[in-house]
Order: sequence, then C-alpha cells, then structure tokens
Amino acid sequence: MSENIEVKVYDKKLFFEKRVSVKDIFAQMGLLNKNVIAAKTNSGAKLDLSAGIIDNTELEPVTIDSKEGEEILRHSISHILAQAVMHLFPGVRFAIGPAIENGFYYDFDLDHSFVPEDLISISQEMDKIIEADYVFEKKEITREEAIKYFKERGEIYKVEMLEELPEDTVTLYTQGDFTDLCRGPHLPSTGYARHFKLLSVAGAYWRGSEKNKMLQRIYGTAFATKKELKEYISFLEEAKQRDHRKLGKELDLFSINENVGPGLILWHPKGAMIRKIVEDFWQDEHIKRGYGFVHSPHIARVEVWQTSGHWDFYKENMFSPIEVDKGSYMIKPMNCPFHIMIYKTKTRSYRDLPIRYAELGTVYRYEKSGVLHGLLRVRGFTQDDAHLFVTEDQLEDEIINVLDFTRFMIESFGFTKYNIYLSTRPEKYVGTLDKWELATEALKKAVEKLGLAYKVDPGEGVFYGPKIDVKLVDALGREWQGPTVQVDFNLPERFDVSYIGPDGKEHQPIMLHRVVLGSMERFFGTLVEHYAGAFPVWLAPVQIKIVAISDAHSDYAKKVYTALVDRKIRVELDERNEKMNAKIRDAEKEKVPYILVVGDKEVESRSVSVRRRKKGNLGAVKLEEFIGRIEQEIKEKTID
Repeated sequence: MSENIEVKVYDKKLFFEKRVSVKDIFAQMGLLNKNVIAAKTNSGAKLDLSAGIIDNTELEPVTIDSKEGEEILRHSISHILAQAVMHLFPGVRFAIGPAIENGFYYDFDLDHSFVPEDLISISQEMDKIIEADYVFEKKEITREEAIKYFKERGEIYKVEMLEELPEDTVTLYTQGDFTDLCRGPHLPSTGYARHFKLLSVAGAYWRGSEKNKMLQRIYGTAFATKKELKEYISFLEEAKQRDHRKLGKELDLFSINENVGPGLILWHPKGAMIRKIVEDFWQDEHIKRGYGFVHSPHIARVEVWQTSGHWDFYKENMFSPIEVDKGSYMIKPMNCPFHIMIYKTKTRSYRDLPIRYAELGTVYRYEKSGVLHGLLRVRGFTQDDAHLFVTEDQLEDEIINVLDFTRFMIESFGFTKYNIYLSTRPEKYVGTLDKWELATEALKKAVEKLGLAYKVDPGEGVFYGPKIDVKLVDALGREWQGPTVQVDFNLPERFDVSYIGPDGKEHQPIMLHRVVLGSMERFFGTLVEHYAGAFPVWLAPVQIKIVAISDAHSDYAKKVYTALVDRKIRVELDERNEKMNAKIRDAEKEKVPYILVVGDKEVESRSVSVRRRKKGNLGAVKLEEFIGRIEQEIKEKTID
C-alpha cells in the first residue's frame, strides 16, 4: 500500500493517506450525483461506488445513461428479477442472469411453467424491491466457502460454475434477502432501477447444450429514462408487426413444417415468385459482369471435406455422413470445393484469369434447434455464391469490382444504408502470417479506394482468410448480415490448384469467396421486414388486383386482366361473390401495390379507377396510359 494514494479524475488530482471509497473520492470532487453509479479505471476495470482504493489510480465516473452504465443497470435488474422470482416461487433454482444488448435475462430451474400472467406478478414484486431501495452489498470469500454456501441452498448451477473457476476467491452480491454469485459491479442500490419491462419467456438449455436440462428464461429490457424505455417498447412493437414469420403466414409467402423438419423452408407461390424475381435479376447482372454459371451436386465424398479442411474446422456444423457403396458421403455445407473441381478439369493459363464462377447453390448446415429462427437461421439454404480465381496482381481490382457490384445490388433492392466490417485473423486459422497480411491489406485498400467507411472486426475472419462483411440497415435501423467477400489462399493450396504463368511455370491462384446478397432465405426475410411485406412494384408477387363493382362489369375486368398479363404484369382478378369494399379491403391487407376498380364509367371510357397503396384513390386513367406508367415503374425499380 502506498504511503499516500494519488487519485486522478479527469485533470484533477487528490491525495489520501489511507484507503478511500470511490464514492468519497467523487463526493470530494463534486462529481457525485444521482446519475453516477460506478467508476471506470484507466485500465478499463469497472468498480462499484463502494469499492475501496488503496493504490494510485485514475478514475472516471460511469453514469447510468452511458453504455457501461446501461450494462450495469441491466445486470443489476436481472438480480432484482431473480429476487422477485424467489419471493413468488419458493424452491426455484438459479442459473445465470447477464445483461445483453438492450436488455437482460435470467435462467430459472422451476417445476412451475411460467405463463404471460406470471410476468405481471413478477414485475409488481420487482417494483416492491426497487421501492425498498436495498443496497447492493459486495462480499469477497474463498471459492470453497462459496461452494459450501450454495450447496447448502441446493443451488446446483452455481456450484457447477464455481467448481470450474480457476480463482481462489470469488465475490457475492446481496440485496435484501437475495445473494448471488457475481463479479459486478452493480448499482449502488435497487432504487436506481426504475425503468424496466419484462418481455417474454423462452426455453434455454443449461449452457446452451441440448444434453443439459431445459431451463426457463425470462427476458426483459431496461433504460436509464422512462422516455428511452417507451421508445424502445414502441420499436419492439413495430418490429413485431414487421416480423417475417408473422408476415410470411399472413401474406402466404412461406412455411416451415415440423413433419418436414425444422429449419427447412417450404416456399409458397407468392414467396417463390419474389425469389424468382430476385434470382432472375441476380443472373442478369452476373452475365453483364463476366461470370459463368455452374451447378454442383448436393453431396460429395467425405474425402473432399477432409481435403478442404471443413472436416477439421467445421465438422460440428455438418450433417452426419451417409454410407453409400461402402463409402461415406457428406451433404454439402459449402459450394467452394465443387467450383475448384470444375476449375481443375483442365490446365489454366494466366491469360484465362480472372475466372469467375457463380451458382445459386443450396447447402445444408446443422444448426441447433434452439437457434433456428424463421428464414434467418435455417438448416437448408441457397447461397448467392461465387468463387473467383485470380492472380496476386488482380486481387485488389477484383475485390473493388465485387464491392462495387455489391453496392449496386443491395441499393437496387432499396438498402441505401449499410455498414462495412473488415474481419481479421481469428485464433484458429490456417495459412502463413504473410499471406494473411497480404489478403487483409488488399481488402483494406479496396474499401478505401472506393471511399467507403468501415470498421475493423478483430478476429472475426474465417479460418482460411480475412473478409469484408456488408451488413444491411433496414427501415428500423437494424443490422442484417448480407454480402461478404473473403480471401482464401488455403483451398487453392489444399486442392493443388494452379495456372501456368508467363514464365511457363505453375503458380497458385488466389481464391475469392463472395456473395452479393447472402442466402436467398436470409435476404428474403430481410426484404420482408424492411418493407413490412409491402414490396415495391417490381418485387411484389401480385402487382395489381382487379375489382369489378358488379357482375355486369366482369367481361371488361377480364379484358383488363388479359391486357395486363399480355404485358407480363403480375395481376389477379378478384371474381369472388363479395361486395366491392370487402374486395378492396382484402387487397389492401395483402399489401398489393395497385388496385384497379372497374364500373360503368370505366367500361364506357375504356379506363380503370386506380387505387395506390399508401396514396389512396388516384382517379380514373386510360388503360394504356396506366400500363405505360406501371411498366416504367417496374423498369426503373422504383422504391415506394
């Protein structure tokens, strides 16, 4: 312990003769107020206000509305949640309760199955705990003492965690009659935690393993102010209305059938129509940019995946082998080895490069059932895949071309905002450090030459090379995984891929893996939520719905239908025996961009009465004039 303790906060210094609490330091400097809940040292460590300082240090106040403060707030509320559950459901056993992005959760082992009504009573009990303003008290004890303490209370999950900890001492936090194992820090007291809401209940395997017991997880959210909480709840409600699983059912786009298998998508006619439009556009644009289309099988011998390295680095995400003719085959998780095999069917010259292969290739990956999520996390999906074989001199230009192509594609679908991440070498990787450096630098230069802002994502590259990820930002400001370009020296080496250079000798090409949209499933789910199911005209599965006012106008309605179909416009004629207003209302629920109403005036003038989604009644227009308008809208890929 120093004879005098020097504490620096911002540009001020104070000196103390003995141990002093963080709270007293901030108080003496006039920095203590109701928003200050903790402290951060110059090394990044976070401390409770009650923590004692015994050595020279630098401190900075942590306020409840800062990023660090919100994390402390949410983690503290997870403890309050656990205490409330303990009061209401005696015998409950506690697992973990961390803060997460925008919220928190706690996992419970309890015979009673939580129902939505329970969240109300638990929330009310939490209010009482907050009103009581219990101090969060920290206590440091030996690991063995902690094991004994939790064993006596039957807390098997805490004991299991403690037995695996390497530390000799651990910390417990107590508020009122509840004590939990925790590193902290926490709020000064429960009274600081006023703006929260419990959201939902879900099942969660202990430690994420299906081999372990299923626990019950209560999710919640919390913010520093009532205004922020209200805004976030409104955001969640809007997101709920845009949920692609909900809209997929309402708009009859796709389904998932448990008899078929979880994570396997059944595309309905309307969803398949949108997918066709996306894929047709994708193919046309690839042809313009010099790509050759290829197709590959869905299975291959295990030896292919052993050679590629997937067997060693990706085996847990692959389905079990299939035994055929005394050989083992794997359902493909990737398309890349097949494209390499096509490349290797003949000798290649440097004059042939770059070679660009593209495939809408369906792959299968084993995902745990607990993480499957509609179209966004599936077990079978079609990659918008391409692999480019390039020389080292071509590498940077090809990356620039891919990124430029990517921008064109995602902006064509209405994603004008996106974030770019450069993912660098992970802990588990193959290849030499000099090749990783070359590849990373090429990606960096390409992004910078295009004038694109980007962030570095350390250690998030794939095992065979660094990558650039483009994450789409939707109408609610949420990020979605989308395009990616990855540099790969590994597979060309593993598969002995080569080309003949100008010197007449064999050289190894560099391989680029890239998608300009992502998987068809994930991209489609993103589109659904971005547009809330109200697709722009060029993407809408049904662009026009025709409604006849009465049976007397049916013949003309059919002529309008035929005229539109002949011009390759996607149209439906509502011939149901329903009132006109009911037909219009149903078409609006289906989010059809245009509704054409025909009655006496329209028959007489050879026109249509046009109703536009979001804009309402636009009045009568000559049929040919309307067709010209919508054809232009489709051609220009107008976004509403």
